[in-house]
Amino acid sequence: MSRLHVVSGKGGTGKTTVAAALALALATEGRRTLLVEVEGRQGIAQLFETEALPYEERKIAVGPASEGASPWGSSRAEAGGDAARGGGRRAGGEVHALAIDAERALLDYLQMFYKLGSAGRALKKLGAIDFATTIAPGLRDVLLTGKACEAVRRKDKNGKFVYDAVVMDAPPTGRITRFLNVNDEVAGLAKIGPIHNQAQAVMRVLKSPETAVHLVTLLEEMPVQETADGVEELRAAGIPVGGVVINMTRPALLDNGDLDTAARGARGGIAKALSQAGLGGARRGGLAERLIDPLLEQAREHAERVELERAEHAELTAIGLPTYELELLPEGVDLAGLYHLARDLRKQGPI
Repeated sequence: MSRLHVVSGKGGTGKTTVAAALALALATEGRRTLLVEVEGRQGIAQLFETEALPYEERKIAVGPASEGASPWGSSRAEAGGDAARGGGRRAGGEVHALAIDAERALLDYLQMFYKLGSAGRALKKLGAIDFATTIAPGLRDVLLTGKACEAVRRKDKNGKFVYDAVVMDAPPTGRITRFLNVNDEVAGLAKIGPIHNQAQAVMRVLKSPETAVHLVTLLEEMPVQETADGVEELRAAGIPVGGVVINMTRPALLDNGDLDTAARGARGGIAKALSQAGLGGARRGGLAERLIDPLLEQAREHAERVELERAEHAELTAIGLPTYELELLPEGVDLAGLYHLARDLRKQGPI
C-alpha cells in the first residue's frame, strides 16, 4: 500500500482541503499520518485553525473514530491483533503536520553531508542559502521532496515506521511532474556526489509502489483537461498515479425526466401547479403566470450545468483511474467540514 500520497490539482480546485481531509481519513485506528506543505502558504494551519506551522513536525489533530474494520488497510492495524480485526468503535490516530522550508532544509542537508554547523548558519545570514535555492530550482525541489521521502522511510528504534502515511500538499498540476521528477532536474547540477545521490534516493521512493499521486479536479472543462494532461505527463515520467478526486460536487435537483422538461422549456401545467401551491391565481397575467419564466430560466440553467458536468465526468472516467467525489460544503470548509470530508473519503476508500 502507498505510504506517500501526493495531492495536486489546478489552482482553485481545493487540493489543500483534499490533502487535509485525506490525512484525517488515513489517521484512524491508531495510525499516524504526516501532512506536509511545500509551498509556504500556511494553508494547512488555516484549515486546522491553528497557528502557523514551524519547520518541525507537530501534532495538529486526531483522526476520526471508525466503526468496524477499515477498508483502507494499515500496516499497524494488521499487526494490532484484535484491534484490527474486530468490530466496534475505535479511536482515531494522529495527524502531524510540517511546513517544509527550502532554506532550512538546505541547512539540514549541509549539516548532514558536510558538517558545516555554524558555517551553514553564517551562509544563511549572508543570503547564500536563499541564493542557492533561487538559482537552482531543481535543488529546491530535491530538498522539498527529499524531506517528505525521508519521513516516509523513517523508522523508530524498534524498526517500525514512524508514520503509516505521509500526505504531501504538492504544487499545482501544471508543475507537478517537473516538481517530482527531481532526478532529471538536478542532472545538470551534479553528476556525482551527495546531491546526485540524494536525488536518486528520492526518485526510488517517488517511482515505487510506496507512492501515489492523486489529482484534484472540478467538473469544469479547464480543470478536467489539466487533470488529463497531468496524468499523461506523470505516466510518461514513470511516477505512479493514484486516483482522481472530484471536488465540490453538487447534486442534481431534478430527475432525468424533469431535466429534459427544463431543457426544453416546457410550460405544461406549471401555472396551475403554482396556483395550487398557494402562489397566486393561474389566470393569465396572475402571479403564478408571472413566476413561470424566471423559474424556467433557472431550470434551464440547472439542466445545462448538469449536462456539462456529466460530460466532464465521462472524460474523467475515460482516464481509467479510480475516482472519488467530495460534495460542495455550502458554508465553506471549517474544521468540522474537514472531518465530514474525511469520513466521505473513508467510505469511498481505499485511495
